[in-house]
Amino acid sequence: MIELENINKSFGSLQVLKDISLNIDKGEIVSIVGPSGAGKTTLLQIMGTLDKPDSGSVKYNGTDITLFNEKELSLFRNRHIGFVFQFHQLLPEFTAEENIMIPALISGSNASDAKSKAMELMRLLDIAERANHKPSEMSGGEKQRIAVARALINNPDVILADEPSGSLDSRNREELYKLFFKLRQELNQTFVIITHDESLSGMTDRSIRLVDGMITTF
Repeated sequence: MIELENINKSFGSLQVLKDISLNIDKGEIVSIVGPSGAGKTTLLQIMGTLDKPDSGSVKYNGTDITLFNEKELSLFRNRHIGFVFQFHQLLPEFTAEENIMIPALISGSNASDAKSKAMELMRLLDIAERANHKPSEMSGGEKQRIAVARALINNPDVILADEPSGSLDSRNREELYKLFFKLRQELNQTFVIITHDESLSGMTDRSIRLVDGMITTF
């Protein structure tokens, strides 16, 4: 589904990614591990169209998105890619339901359809009772579930997660991991996850290790 071919990326004189080639299949849960500075986040940003490689291609279902202009990339990102970050990045002035609806509204869905889909996802993720609560009124685990629902609302091809459990305690980390596998089972959802958590990387279908900008193991 996702094909990265010969990806190279430098910042000034520092080459961060060195000839990276990688395929991700539909329904896979893949972890990316490695020491700090290895290029993990840069690779995820390129996969997620937030950055462009200096050379190489990124293909989704055979379409090379590195050829897209900025407007095309923005539309593609909204409709095909969901993001989950370490600190959830919810908008504090909006309720859980409103936060989840935002990507759908941006994509052109009407408010009624977006609200219906948000409620459907909140029920799936066992947080429907928090629909009208703002982030300040929710636990860390609840906020991260809201962030996952927001990432899912446009039925993305893939969810890209950058240290999604980094701000959670051990109980909420375990619940988040169970949630990812539940979503794979029920929605055939694809995940690519950057993590330092060995318990999570050990559970994923594949663990890809980056060292000094190069893949060392699959």
